[in-house]
Amino acid sequence: MAVTSLGFQWLKEHYYLDHHILTHCSYLGSRGSIEMTSKGNIEQIYGSGYATKNNTPLEHLEFGIKYDDLNLDFLQSVFRKMRKGEVEAFIRQSPSGKYHRKIGFLYELLTGTDLMTELQVNANYIDLLDEEKYITGTMVKNSKWRINNNLLGDHQFCPIVRRTHRLSGLLEINIEDSIGKIRREYPEDIFSRVIRYLYNKETKSSYEIEKEQPSPDRMDKFIALLMKAGSEDPATMLSKQELIALQNAIVDPRYAAKDFRDFQNYVGELLPNYQELIHYICPPPTLVNSLMDGLQECWFKANTVPASLKAAIISFGFVFIHPFEDGNGRLHRFLIHDILVQGGMVPKGQIVPVSAHMLSNLKDYDYVLEKYSDPLMLRAKYEKNQVGEISISNLENVEGYYRYPDLTDQCVYLLETIHATIKEDMPAEFAFLQRYDEAKKALQNIVDMPDKDINLMLIFLHQNKGEFPKRRRLQFSKLTDEEIFQMAKVYKEIYELP
Repeated sequence: MAVTSLGFQWLKEHYYLDHHILTHCSYLGSRGSIEMTSKGNIEQIYGSGYATKNNTPLEHLEFGIKYDDLNLDFLQSVFRKMRKGEVEAFIRQSPSGKYHRKIGFLYELLTGTDLMTELQVNANYIDLLDEEKYITGTMVKNSKWRINNNLLGDHQFCPIVRRTHRLSGLLEINIEDSIGKIRREYPEDIFSRVIRYLYNKETKSSYEIEKEQPSPDRMDKFIALLMKAGSEDPATMLSKQELIALQNAIVDPRYAAKDFRDFQNYVGELLPNYQELIHYICPPPTLVNSLMDGLQECWFKANTVPASLKAAIISFGFVFIHPFEDGNGRLHRFLIHDILVQGGMVPKGQIVPVSAHMLSNLKDYDYVLEKYSDPLMLRAKYEKNQVGEISISNLENVEGYYRYPDLTDQCVYLLETIHATIKEDMPAEFAFLQRYDEAKKALQNIVDMPDKDINLMLIFLHQNKGEFPKRRRLQFSKLTDEEIFQMAKVYKEIYELP
């Protein structure tokens, strides 16, 4: 069946914007159909009744805003290919039309150019984003276009989150109830001990993700930071001063920042042949301050969004901007905890150890980071000088990618991580501690040893899946072989080991 392109797909081909990825591609055919590609994008064929009248760029733009997924980065590139007078002429055909007004508003937002200063729209206000299709922010009325601007950000930084079927299903799971259920299932002493342990485990995991072994004092500082999550004034949480203070608290003092970075950085690795493989080029320093200002605006516009989603939007937005030389990943994960507590989703003094889950499932975490970085690396052109400094040579073509990210995949990932941590990881930790207490009593019934010896025995049995390691026999020279055999046996029974 012969098909021709429609909407954003037509504009992508017409303006040779091959480097842009569209999550919904429209085509014109004899009959309608819809299918999902192997990459998870939608390809939809519309019947002949959807054909544009004159096959012009503005008609396809209108179609795309009606039916395709909103992609602000793509629209900015499209608007830069259009003449201002061409856009104004199209809007004048129907200045009060719903989609004509949306085109005018988005053109001004994404290009910084005013259209038709004499325009007077006589119509009711309309929402820019459909709440059934997108996660929306706090509404701000735009009187010129009579539009309720419910985007999640502003012209400096504005993520898009599509309300996919998968995301909608995750949002239906009540995180507060799930945490409350765990709280009710365990005695107070067990609960308190596990929470103290989880703060330690979360800190250790967050550093291990970065392949770092922190000193004990840095561990203590990060634990103290996590325990304070949600206690800062929301109005200042993403201020430069506050973020610098947080960064200084968790990094080696030699890498403590005094400001956002003023140099180009990147994420890469050294290959065995000493060639460097670059995974991600961070926004140039000329963009960092405005991106961080936009992220702070996004913080306030996302106040009406569930805390789990806000945590994903802000934390991934932060780590992709990468405003510091060091500590970006740990701050990214700290922000998750801070927003979950601040939003009331996690009670103060409790923690959902997402970093520990990320570390145990590192491929999934890497994958969701690469979902953002890989398209950029296909699109960005860069140069590297003799001392290893990198500079982006086609900034105009990639600036919109930094400013207007689609964070749908990142939101889905974080919600799945939170739910898996609560449903699987945390109950396992509580069950382990209950069994530990039971095993400790059982071993003490066999031989009334000092606590330190019982704990050491339990550590050895745990490390060897219930078998006592023969190389440790001298450390328990006061015990008989039969007593050690009975201890291993009862340990296996309690932990249900074969």
